[in-house]
Amino acid sequence: MTGTQLAPLVVTLLTATINVGIAAADLTGARFVLANSAEVGVPRSWLPWLAALKLAGAAGLLLSLFDAAPRLLGAAAACGLVLLYLGALAFHLRARVLYNLAFPGFYLATAVASLALTVSS
Repeated sequence: MTGTQLAPLVVTLLTATINVGIAAADLTGARFVLANSAEVGVPRSWLPWLAALKLAGAAGLLLSLFDAAPRLLGAAAACGLVLLYLGALAFHLRARVLYNLAFPGFYLATAVASLALTVSS
């Protein structure tokens, strides 16, 4: 496996893993998720829906790793995650909650990297 084949695999697995992790935190009502959501103005009732979007994105990315899956699936999943995290950043900025902007920023960066590598490969 060459570096050009390894990079998309590693980035896709990282992006999927962190999205599954944060979706689990959303679904279990982790204290930090509830506090952050309240601070930026996201209703608690949205958390299961946001978790479902994160899990769908992660599933799409993972399925795109199989040869039989269309590459468009991975691009669509990554694009959905990019839009989700742009929305998260917008909520943080609107509420002027800047001290933890790095978290949605990191999630956005992994989604953008996955999208870029999926499209370029």
